Amino acid sequence: MLSASQQKFLTALQVKKYRQKYHKFTVEGSKLVLELLAQKRISVSAIYGLERWQEENAAAVAAFNSIFTPVSEAGLKKISALTTPNAVLAVAEMPETPDTGLPLGGSTAFYLDGIRDPGNMGAILRIADWFGFPAVYCSPDCADAYNQKVVQASMGAVFRVPVQEIAFADLLSANPGWPALGAVLDGENLFETELPAEGLLVIGSEGSGISPAVETQLTRRLTIPRGEGGGAESLNASVAAGILAAFMAGRAKKPAF
Repeated sequence: MLSASQQKFLTALQVKKYRQKYHKFTVEGSKLVLELLAQKRISVSAIYGLERWQEENAAAVAAFNSIFTPVSEAGLKKISALTTPNAVLAVAEMPETPDTGLPLGGSTAFYLDGIRDPGNMGAILRIADWFGFPAVYCSPDCADAYNQKVVQASMGAVFRVPVQEIAFADLLSANPGWPALGAVLDGENLFETELPAEGLLVIGSEGSGISPAVETQLTRRLTIPRGEGGGAESLNASVAAGILAAFMAGRAKKPAF
């Protein structure tokens, strides 16, 4: 049975300031919740779901029965952030991150500068997950990685890829010598320039690109060239991120320059 206080708390977690206050976020939908229960990096503090969902997924839920609260479909609708509520909602703990930046280990990672669209944010997390990036770093004005829409769009990547909000200058200071490669409209042709095998891939906001303050700190300014006859003004941020990540993944097998 869902209490009024539980309902109030769960709906509060739909707002960023309360997610930050309680250091928790919600995960909805059978597939995502089952992924959450199967991983070890993020702790689960509560599960609210239909009894039939618990029965259908008895093996996966067995270790979490003590924190499972049965709710009706009407109860799920009251606590869901989705237009059409699914059969289960879980409350997860935000993982702790160091102040100076997550460890890099001489690898490739994204820095997102002002990415505000939750769909783009979630898609970029999926790209980072696909290519095995150790982390995704975000400027303070990015969409919250634990926003329900971002969690849904990430398709579970947010459970596997560490995400940290940190100022660009602070990240570079903590990792001296790490090349910062930014996607811009008037830079070097990505496919015709020599690049390091690893580096920080900087993706700017959907509307205005990389901010001037961040752009001045880039090691290299890169452009994904438009094909002959192409008329699009620019690429979607997550599409650009995918192209850069794929190119860098190929470069990782070659000597660094």
